[in-house]
Amino acid sequence: MKTWHKIILVDLLAIQKEIHNGIFAVMDGCVCGNGAGPRTMEPFIGNVILASNDQVAIDAVAAKIMGFEPLEIDYIKMAHDRGLGTGDVDQIEIVGMDKKEFEMLNFGFSVKKSPIIMWDQILRKKTANIKWLHHILFHSPVFKTFIFASEFYHDRFWYPVIGKRKIKRFMETDWGELFKKYPYGEFPEYKEVKEWDPY
Repeated sequence: MKTWHKIILVDLLAIQKEIHNGIFAVMDGCVCGNGAGPRTMEPFIGNVILASNDQVAIDAVAAKIMGFEPLEIDYIKMAHDRGLGTGDVDQIEIVGMDKKEFEMLNFGFSVKKSPIIMWDQILRKKTANIKWLHHILFHSPVFKTFIFASEFYHDRFWYPVIGKRKIKRFMETDWGELFKKYPYGEFPEYKEVKEWDPY
C-alpha cells in the first residue's frame, strides 16, 4: 500500500524538476543513524559524503549503502518508474570510489520503530475508517495523552536509561572528539512552540 506522503514526495520532486532542472544534492553520511528514528537512533560512523544532480540516484545509493534494496523502497521505485531519476544502482555511475568497493559497502541498517511510533501507526490504521473514534484520538484534546506518552517515553525513560549511554560511546569516536571542540552556545528556547495549542 502506497501512503499519501510517499506519492506527494514524488509529485514534489516532479514539480521541483519542472521549476528548475539544475538541482544538486549533497548528503552527509559521516555520522548516520540506525534503527528507530528519528529520536531513538543508534549513532553509526559511516564516513561517506554523497553528491549527485540526480535526486533519485542519491537516495538509491544511500539506501544501498545502508543495506536496503533501493527499488523495494516505494518512493524510489515510483520516482524511477516515472523517469524522475535513476533508482537502479546498476545504472548509476559511481565516482570517487571503486565500483567493487561500493558494491561491498553495506552498513547493515535495519528498520525499527519505537513503541510510541508503532502504537501511533497501529491506532491510526485501525481507526482510519471509524471517523468519530479517529477524530477523538487524533483531533481532540485526547491527543495530548499521546504527546505526554511520547515525551515521557523519549525524554524521561529512553534518553536517561539508553540514549545517554549511546551518546557517551559516540563521544569517544573521532567524530565525537571533533564535536566536543565546537563552542557550545546557549540552547534556544522556543516559547511559541511550548505555548502553541491547537485544541
